[in-house]
Amino acid sequence: MNKPYVVGVAGGSGSGKTFFLKCFLEHFTPDEVCLVSQDDYYIPVAHNMTKEENKLYNFDLPSTIDADLFESDISKLMRGETVYQKEYTFNNPDIVPRILEIKPAPIIIVEGLFILHFKKVANDLDMTIFIEADEDVALARRLKRDLAERGYSNEDAHYKWVNHVVPAYKEYLLPHRDRCAKVVINNGAVADDILKVTDEISQELRERVFGNS
Repeated sequence: MNKPYVVGVAGGSGSGKTFFLKCFLEHFTPDEVCLVSQDDYYIPVAHNMTKEENKLYNFDLPSTIDADLFESDISKLMRGETVYQKEYTFNNPDIVPRILEIKPAPIIIVEGLFILHFKKVANDLDMTIFIEADEDVALARRLKRDLAERGYSNEDAHYKWVNHVVPAYKEYLLPHRDRCAKVVINNGAVADDILKVTDEISQELRERVFGNS
């Protein structure tokens, strides 16, 4: 197997990484691409926390990620090995985590907040994509998600945004922005712009990796 082409997709909370990736992955078959998400490498800590402890705990730090395992699994995929990893359920005790089977593929997509901060991971990336949104847009998306999916109150979500999310973004992600090959502005409420961007990038990637259109 030839060396896979590794694409890093970074972006802050609420930037729209999930939607971008959904659109992007639709351009490839499961045999052509695999996805490794940093979120599945959180070190489990929250199940024994009280609600107040959970509110104060800062999940937006590199130290909350099992970086060694994250890096190791990416290396395994690059060597053509299948990876098994427990799905992270964002501290929701009502969800039974699945065991994810990630099979190697010619294109490996690595996504997450700290992928450019973790040097070993960053060094493996052949293409880097930075997803960006204005802060008010990102906050609105984050609040909607936290209320609907993670059970946080509006107050708790705001606390985390101001004290955890924004400082982490500015320290661990934003300094890498200008070194990324592609910066995608994702402020729109309609999908057309992102669909157009993923069309263009996937076409370029397909030509690089497979030599065809």
